[in-house]
Amino acid sequence: MGGQVSRTDFEWSYTEEPHATRRKEILKKYPEIKKLMVVDYQFKYVVISLVFIQFIAAYLVGKYANWPAVFILAYCFGGVINHALLLAIHEISHNAGFGYSKPWHNRILGMIANLPIGVPCTFSFKKYHLEHHRYQGQDVLDVDLPSEMETRLFTNTLTKFFWVIMQPFFYTIRPLFVNPKPPLPMEIFNFVSQFGVDVLIVYLFGAKALVYLIAASLLGMGLHPVAGHFISEHYMFKKGFETYSYYGPLNMVTFNVGYHNEHHDFPNIPGSLLPKVREIAPEFYNALPHHTSWVKVLYDFITDPAIGPYARVKRKQALNNLKNGKSVEPIEEKSN
Repeated sequence: MGGQVSRTDFEWSYTEEPHATRRKEILKKYPEIKKLMVVDYQFKYVVISLVFIQFIAAYLVGKYANWPAVFILAYCFGGVINHALLLAIHEISHNAGFGYSKPWHNRILGMIANLPIGVPCTFSFKKYHLEHHRYQGQDVLDVDLPSEMETRLFTNTLTKFFWVIMQPFFYTIRPLFVNPKPPLPMEIFNFVSQFGVDVLIVYLFGAKALVYLIAASLLGMGLHPVAGHFISEHYMFKKGFETYSYYGPLNMVTFNVGYHNEHHDFPNIPGSLLPKVREIAPEFYNALPHHTSWVKVLYDFITDPAIGPYARVKRKQALNNLKNGKSVEPIEEKSN
């Protein structure tokens, strides 16, 4: 764990991100890992089941719950479901629903997964998330990095506590300031269709139902056990290491997003098969620092002066390459 000195700058790196190199080494030693680059055909049924469960919950909340119960249920139950759906959208951004050969099927599944979340996000997330993989830690290009404002304002235990609570707002708004992009046609359609469904929810189930769904999304991304992955994945808990896996029970409700080193090494392997990557190539992962509790991650982030928004590895190389007209190769191999 970190010491007692607050950081005043990012950890700057002048090397490439580690995952491309490790991927090549693993595939050279264990070429059978390519057999894991497939579509998990059960995934879409799990996603649709979660959507169905959440809409039933919204109906029951709208009909029977009082206002305090709306928010308690949104945190304890809805937050877990909607966070799982957000991570399903993450999986779908890597074409996990139907593979690369059926992009429209993936887009439709992404919009279905988005429906209980209440706020349109599936296409906006994808256009930034793939850059997070390709340009991990790159200044401007990787909007997963905290902004300069965040690093200066949220520096002690009290302010970091509120930063964690407000994480969904920063996660959503940050890209618009750090690396703004014009909206894609599918984003506009996602916005219109999502807000149309929101109106329909209010009409059919009542206002409490929609408040429940949106509150579940916001609370489930903030000070919530499953939201610990936002911090556990790339905040530097040990100097020199920029990606961390989490090996614990909450992987069961988050599509194994905790296997984050494995995911960045092989982003085209579905979450359900990421544990097999570690099983096949344990020497590449067992020695890496990792987490076993997302609750502890949140506690340590808030209370340890050495861990905060500045505790990230940052680099400039890819941005300079783009300015100089050089291309950067994509990291993903197509799955079957």
